[in-house]
Amino acid sequence: MRCVLVINPAAGGGFSAKVAGELVGHLRAACDLQTVVATDARGTADAAQRAVADGADVLAVVGGDGAAHLAVQACAESETALALIPAGTGNDLARGLGVPLDPIAASHTVARALRTGQRHRIDLGKVAGADWFATVLCAGFDSRVNARANRMRWPRGKRRYDLAVVRELVGLRPMPLRVETEEGTAELNATLVAVGNTACYGGGIPVCPDADAADGLFDLTVVGELSRRDLVRILPTLRTGRHIEHPAVCTLRARRVRLGGENGWLAYADGEPQARLPLSMRCVPAALAVVGS
Repeated sequence: MRCVLVINPAAGGGFSAKVAGELVGHLRAACDLQTVVATDARGTADAAQRAVADGADVLAVVGGDGAAHLAVQACAESETALALIPAGTGNDLARGLGVPLDPIAASHTVARALRTGQRHRIDLGKVAGADWFATVLCAGFDSRVNARANRMRWPRGKRRYDLAVVRELVGLRPMPLRVETEEGTAELNATLVAVGNTACYGGGIPVCPDADAADGLFDLTVVGELSRRDLVRILPTLRTGRHIEHPAVCTLRARRVRLGGENGWLAYADGEPQARLPLSMRCVPAALAVVGS
């Protein structure tokens, strides 16, 4: 089995560079390994595209959700399987795939799967005219939080996201939103909308807690009009998934979704900026092969 390993040495604040030798050792014992060092997003994307174009059996990526998103663009609807070794801040795709969040433990898991040929396929979301996404596409309050968190250099981990939430609360303003699915159309003033292929975003927040990446459907979570005080009361329940019990929150499932709204609805997918609404997306069953359980 031929595997291309792409490492971003800066991922995890440089942690991936410190453990790179051990990771390479684990994988080399399990496959024919080629290692590529990519120092930025462009280098990661290019290396991933080359690996798939050259017919690699597996593309292994060491990095965070940004690197995983780039790898998904290359591997989607191909025969090259993605092996993810998380070394970032959020690691939400790793959570969705059940990959250990410790990179050393993850490399052991990947090496075992490479030796046994263990892989399966998951669904992906495809934004019309734009990117694939593997985790969650969001717009509204949460996308503004995402944008602010991406601009922040401190603190690390989920505390960065929590601080961004507090700062964005100051400008909270529900806006008109239109949600179209194969079941019908809803128009409402909304605070946020999330379209989940997997459950989590923002470093482990289960915004679409029942999402299943192998059921051929998106899970949607729509939060209607809320006051700043009400949103503050809901926020703690986001970490447990119980926010969906609030009367202002509605959930549904769909294969195809079109989101429309006034200026200000900027969408993020897998933590990466996409475009302003309107956007259309579809769930593509079994679009990505992944290594592991």
